[in-house]
Amino acid sequence: MMEQPFSTSKVTVEYFDPHDVYKLISPGLSPRLPLRNLHWQSHSGPLRSIDVLWVELVNAGVATPRPTPGNLRRSVSASTHDDGFQTQQIGRHSASTDNIDTPTAAHATKERRHQIPGLRRTPYLKVLFVRCDDNDTYKSTTRAEIREWIKENTPPSTRKTNTQENHDAFEWLIVHVVVPNTVAATQPRVVGKAAEGASGEKAAASRWRTGSSTLLEKLRADFNVSGKGTVDRVAQIRIGINDVPYDMLPRVVPATPTGYSETEKDAENAWGELIAKLRSLILASFDMRVTQYEDDIREKDTQRALPGWNFCTFFILKEGLARGFESVGLVEDALVGYDELSVGLDTVLHEQVVSGEPERHGGALLSYTEEIKARAEYALSTMTGTGGGDDDEEAVDLQSKPSSNIISADDIPISSSRKLYRDMIVANNVSVFDFRSYIFSRQVSLLLRLGNAWSSKEQLLEKIKEQHDAVLHDAPSQGANANVSDEPENLAMLAEVCRRTLQFIPAISQIMRTDVLASLAKDATESQPISPQLAEVVDNLVASFAFSVAQQILAQTSTKALPIPPSLLVAPSPHEPKSSIPEPKTMMHPARNSSLNVRSSAQPPISPGIFPGPGAPQAAAASNTVVTEKGTQFLKTGLEELAARRAELYALSRNVLEQCGKKRGWGDGWESVPDVGEANVHGLEDVSLDDDDEPAKVSGKPEPALAGFQSDLLRAALEDSDDFYRLYETLTDKALRHYTVADHNHAVQACFTDLAILKYHQKDYAAAASYFYRSTPFFGERGWSSLELSMLVMYSHCLQHLQRKDEFVRVAMKLIIKAASANKTRLERAKSLKVGTKQIAADASSAAVQGFLAQLTEVTKTMPNEVPVPISQVFSDLEVGENVEYDDGRDGFTLTIRLRSLLVDEITVEQGRMCLVDSTAGVNRELLLESLGSQVLKPGDNTLRLHGKTTVAGRYDVDRLSLVCSNIHFHYERDIDQGSEGARDTFRLPHVRLYRPTGGLACQLTAAKDIQLDRNNCLDLQLSTGWNTIKSCDVRVRPNTGGLRLLTTNVEVISPAVEFARPPEAGLFHFGALASGESVLLRFPFSTEQDVSTISVKVEATYTTEDGTYIFSSTPSIPVSLDLGVNVQDVFKHTAIFSRFSVSTASPSPLVLMKSELLDSDIFESHSGFEPSDAVVVFPKQPASLLYKITRKTDVAIDSKTQKILYLKLHYAVVLDIIINHVGSALKVLVDGTDLERYVDLVTAYSQEQITSRLSPYDLERAALLGEVSTSCLVGPQLDTAFLGLGKVPQTGKDVAATLADLFRTWQSTMPRIPILSSDGAGQTRSILIPVDIPSMPILYSVDIQLEKEQSALIPSNSSDTAVGINQLLMANLHIKWTRMWNTSTATEDVQDFTYEVTAPADMWLLGGHKRGHITTHSSPGASAAASSTLDVPLMLVPLREGWVPYPTVDIREAKGEDGASAAHCETDHRNLGETVRVVADHTQVTLSLDASGPGGGPLVLETERMALDGRVIV
Repeated sequence: MMEQPFSTSKVTVEYFDPHDVYKLISPGLSPRLPLRNLHWQSHSGPLRSIDVLWVELVNAGVATPRPTPGNLRRSVSASTHDDGFQTQQIGRHSASTDNIDTPTAAHATKERRHQIPGLRRTPYLKVLFVRCDDNDTYKSTTRAEIREWIKENTPPSTRKTNTQENHDAFEWLIVHVVVPNTVAATQPRVVGKAAEGASGEKAAASRWRTGSSTLLEKLRADFNVSGKGTVDRVAQIRIGINDVPYDMLPRVVPATPTGYSETEKDAENAWGELIAKLRSLILASFDMRVTQYEDDIREKDTQRALPGWNFCTFFILKEGLARGFESVGLVEDALVGYDELSVGLDTVLHEQVVSGEPERHGGALLSYTEEIKARAEYALSTMTGTGGGDDDEEAVDLQSKPSSNIISADDIPISSSRKLYRDMIVANNVSVFDFRSYIFSRQVSLLLRLGNAWSSKEQLLEKIKEQHDAVLHDAPSQGANANVSDEPENLAMLAEVCRRTLQFIPAISQIMRTDVLASLAKDATESQPISPQLAEVVDNLVASFAFSVAQQILAQTSTKALPIPPSLLVAPSPHEPKSSIPEPKTMMHPARNSSLNVRSSAQPPISPGIFPGPGAPQAAAASNTVVTEKGTQFLKTGLEELAARRAELYALSRNVLEQCGKKRGWGDGWESVPDVGEANVHGLEDVSLDDDDEPAKVSGKPEPALAGFQSDLLRAALEDSDDFYRLYETLTDKALRHYTVADHNHAVQACFTDLAILKYHQKDYAAAASYFYRSTPFFGERGWSSLELSMLVMYSHCLQHLQRKDEFVRVAMKLIIKAASANKTRLERAKSLKVGTKQIAADASSAAVQGFLAQLTEVTKTMPNEVPVPISQVFSDLEVGENVEYDDGRDGFTLTIRLRSLLVDEITVEQGRMCLVDSTAGVNRELLLESLGSQVLKPGDNTLRLHGKTTVAGRYDVDRLSLVCSNIHFHYERDIDQGSEGARDTFRLPHVRLYRPTGGLACQLTAAKDIQLDRNNCLDLQLSTGWNTIKSCDVRVRPNTGGLRLLTTNVEVISPAVEFARPPEAGLFHFGALASGESVLLRFPFSTEQDVSTISVKVEATYTTEDGTYIFSSTPSIPVSLDLGVNVQDVFKHTAIFSRFSVSTASPSPLVLMKSELLDSDIFESHSGFEPSDAVVVFPKQPASLLYKITRKTDVAIDSKTQKILYLKLHYAVVLDIIINHVGSALKVLVDGTDLERYVDLVTAYSQEQITSRLSPYDLERAALLGEVSTSCLVGPQLDTAFLGLGKVPQTGKDVAATLADLFRTWQSTMPRIPILSSDGAGQTRSILIPVDIPSMPILYSVDIQLEKEQSALIPSNSSDTAVGINQLLMANLHIKWTRMWNTSTATEDVQDFTYEVTAPADMWLLGGHKRGHITTHSSPGASAAASSTLDVPLMLVPLREGWVPYPTVDIREAKGEDGASAAHCETDHRNLGETVRVVADHTQVTLSLDASGPGGGPLVLETERMALDGRVIV
């Protein structure tokens, strides 16, 4: 037999070597094995590929024992005891039926087949090695020997094979071995046509006669079956002369050499042909076997319902197919077979339980296992004292190094070679426990083969021993066995082994418990429960078995490809191999060198079945790579799954240990965890979720004992509490590190919590604090509030014992905040359940949390920095009181804050501060409030009073609130992005409405009523002290509009007997003592960079009284645009100028023009007509017109200082202002002397706002025309919400908003209209002074065309009208007069040239005479301003059409100089402008023809007669 190292699949090939030539062919055959890349077409599936197929060559003439070398990691036989490791004989020989039909020399004649298929191991191929040196030998002896061998070892081809033979189907092959220096060596392989493909050298060297054949051809002709598709069963291998021992080499060389020689290529082709025949023949026999097995299995399965059908027989048959698949390397198919058998066993057991007739459904299985019964009886006798002790019951000292015999085969509970399972199944003498164990062991072995993780039994025992050493003595693990192949493990298959184990252990534990009770507690019934000793033994046996199975699988799935981080319990040993340097086998899975506190940047997947609590995030898909701290990446296919499943096995082992320890009073610390969680809700009861039906009742509590524990590790750990806690801690640590690799963050944190509570239970506060530091935030982030509270209590106690003040403050503050949050949740739940909040609050107060606030307060006093805490985390139901309390006789107010304390202890607020911000868009205003002393807040509802000394009317939002207790700062800050609506999450009523009661200090800023356009506008600042007796007052004004400049240094004090305490500064006025009721009026100018309609100025007055310092602040918007507009039109005459002023309104409101006057200048004086008796109302579309006559003062010399500008002064009032003033006065009279007197300013401000916004331009024009206005605009729907938030009236306690609304409605019903145009409106009169500049005119011409009166007229002289006829020549005189009266310039020219031109339309006048001319004017020195000159020019005019014809026009322009520039400018006064001449026709008679003979079909003029006048000239 040949050795096949690390075989995973192997078939048996039996060879016959009668001529002893195997040793010659073996050196060439061995390197070409195993067979590779085989492909088999399945009958019920796709094409299957076999990568490697090992061949076990067995000599049929020699009995060969089955070698199982211990240094191999995998089994050399797939059909032997495959249990995941290589089987070695330990002190006995197996008598299993696995070996009963192994071919040996005794079976050379005829083998006896077993009646049940699947229990045989027969060859797939039989090979005959033949040596024949020449043709004569072949004919004489060799041919007969071959025929005899075929007859004895192959079935006859003439008869049909039976079913049993198909189960053991095989093929056969003849290999002709040619030795050098023989006749056969000189022959070619084939001759004739078959040799045409040979080389030319061989063809030329051939001397064989025609018709002769070679030995190879003779063998094929004699032993190959002729026909299409037949298989060639003959191969020839030629041995080189250097490969034959000297004693076997023939001494005689053939006498007739042929010249043929074998080339290296020919030899390689021969070997390739032989290997191909081996592959095809093995697959052919395998295919026949699989076909027969599938047919038999299908037939047996159809007989399931027939009487006598036995599942055990069916199991052996189907397992034979699975083992066949395994033998050729199709391990996946074999695993599917065992999975189907496992499901089949479950089905049979279920049917037996349902029907109650096991014999009718697959045959009855044993109700218990003899081995388990024996162990249980021994343990029970040891416990009751009826039996003697044993060496196995000796205690094991965990502190000493264990001896080499501690680890034995009993620590491998899952093994197919542990018992003769197949013999037991064949004999139908197997229990359910053994049946399950065997199937699971076979599944594990196949999965380990797929995972490339097989090992020998000695190696597995060594692993378990090493694992126990690492657990008991904190010894570092040496990793996987060093004697491994270079092939990497399949981590996914190893993970599958662990997954199936996690499902197998609970199921087999229940079966084992039933097994023991069935064997020992037959008399136990519901009325007679089992004894406590028996119950203890059963628990110990099941726990020991489950623990051992978990430890075995952990040892079998251990691999260096799993980069487990170092332990947190002890420092790593220098001899421990670093996980960051993997072995060559694990190079595709580099180890991750990271600590446990490094969290993955990606969202970790949720551990299956662990902490599916509230707030847990959804699991994210794991990536395909793992990135180390150094940036190394490696594939993790199956890595995380394997780590997670191994961690669950460690957790299972720990749970077994924990349950055993609880019986001995050794807990994990969870029972002592302080309970600060759920409140006791009255009316609810705890309901047990355990099943009512129990398999057997226990009479009494059993005493803990070690009887029944087969696992030495578990037994030793339960002998002493220190060992118990050490093992518990170690198993938890191993599970934690595996969960870390698996990236199961939830499970990692759960393990940290277990370690933390264990250390706290052991009073190792330093270690417990480090674990609490890691795990506590995790549960808080995911909504496990009750658990987090308990952990924070323990964490705080640890830090308090360790005297870590900074950490204690942080953790204790978090504990208080979390406890408050839990209390808030309980309150909300109580409201939803309609349970009294007082009872819930009392139940929520936990003694575990009480007292921490006082300790925290004491510790924070010694800290330099404040501890900030959001106020919403410890207080709820915050709201601002509706009533703002205003101080009587003082400008201050008090605001009440209602809040609920969620703390379990009282808290003293030493200082409270609040900041209010104006909610108006674009207004940046803040008010600060402070508490006047310390206040105590108890658990539950409380009130907090804050006082403010700055009162500015408006609507405010709570922007900031801070409460200071010792060095703890509870704060609230409004989120600017959320606006006022976002503040409702903390404050129920975050809005505050403030006003300034009437009678306090007031500071009003308005535009000045007297305006002069050629100077800067001014602002009036009026300061009224009200009821305040002021010691000092500083008023600061600052511009709030871009480009606005306040010229406060030019301030003017309008009020008499008031002086500044210090000279005014930029934007600041200082006043000294001011008495109550005193008023100060200041006026100062301002300027703007661009025209704006309104300006905004911030006014802030800081004043001191006997009660303290107060602040007044206001930011009014002041309209500064002009209320009216004025246009002027000047008409120059020879002796005067007539100016027409058009006054219009610049706003939608009409104006009332009270008075107007044009003020004289130094050289001009104005004249006006009679003043109107009543004021003039100016409407937006109907301006007022003012006409003034301006004359030149005589004998006034003009120089540079002469004032030439006149000023137009207008006194007016805006109708809108009049309405506001009258309505405000009426409302003030209404409110004075009542309880609402303090709201006068608020009422007048409301009326002004409503009148301004609700009166349309039509309403204003109507009011100006009628002289009265309707008050209905004040009582609209907005009235109900206008005064909300003002609270109660102090004297009556009534709601201010409702009272004022009723007041307005009552007043409006009694006074629907108010007269406005009365003498009371004089206080709203304004004045404006507009500069009027008279343009300078160098010269003024007056032009007049005068007709001569002596000309004949067509109308008699006694008539009032003068008329001329058409085409009558008229004599006229052009009279031109000029003056320099209106030239106000100091520099004039002496000589000026002008030209004139008389023009007229061509169809009206025919002009004659001097139509164009040149005029030269001279400035005479010393001439008066009224001096003038004249010029007369004769003209002839002929009218060309009848009617009223205007005079021709005269155009006078300045003459251009030689350089083309204008010489001077002039103005022309046309005296004939608007005058006409009457032109009539001169016919007396006209004769017409009325027919259509005229032009265009009209009448025809036949004759006319002119009028005869004396002296008339017709042109």
